[in-house]
Amino acid sequence: MHSWANDLNALLSINGLISLLTLSVLEIVLGIDNIIFISIAVDKLQREQQANARTIGLILALVVRTILLFSIGWIAGLKDAFFHIGIYGVSGKALILFGGGVFLLIKTAQEIIEHIYSHNDDIGSSKQGKSSFQAIIMQIIIIDFVFSFDSILAAVGLSGIILIMVSAVVISMVLMILFSGIVADFINKNPGIKIIALSFLLLIGGILIAESLIDCYNNTQEEINHIELNKNYAYFALAFAMMVEFINIKERKIKRTRDFKQED
Repeated sequence: MHSWANDLNALLSINGLISLLTLSVLEIVLGIDNIIFISIAVDKLQREQQANARTIGLILALVVRTILLFSIGWIAGLKDAFFHIGIYGVSGKALILFGGGVFLLIKTAQEIIEHIYSHNDDIGSSKQGKSSFQAIIMQIIIIDFVFSFDSILAAVGLSGIILIMVSAVVISMVLMILFSGIVADFINKNPGIKIIALSFLLLIGGILIAESLIDCYNNTQEEINHIELNKNYAYFALAFAMMVEFINIKERKIKRTRDFKQED
């Protein structure tokens, strides 16, 4: 039986608190792609529904990650090959990552096409109703499940103590719920930022597919020869692109102010 008393003692120690802080920050970083997807997805809803959809989406993410934390044995089993294609073993983890990556690529590509060709006055129209709300929540559930694997594997690798991991997930999700509205409004009010966010989701979809293929390859190799995909480059690319767009936004704002003064 799991000893919660030992977990509590570990959490209240100096090392435990440091692990909690570190893991909370890591969970927020790993949740960036999730919150970007949710922010863009709920923008299709009527204004009064968006806050509820974001909150429901992030609460579902919290529930999914908490359940997975208590199912470490099941997650470990997903690493084993279910079947083989030639010499390559296809695991449950690879299937989930591949399916999630394909879903994200298709969904994001649709969003980009719609962003390019649709008119702003279509947003919030009467055809967006209860069925859209349910469909978007279902999309969020699918993405929450896929994105949760990175979060859980990182948490287990860093701590391994269930109470610390659950506490970090709860803290990160509460912070994301509090600030998700600000993030969503900023993304959806700035077309350049929205395109960067959508491009980032395309990149993440590609990374998920690549990870699934790498997992199939790793199933044929000894652990010492396993390949690991470094996703830090994706987050660095996002940060760099956002920095460039912030400069562009500042430049446009200064030019508008100068032009307005010249007209006076």
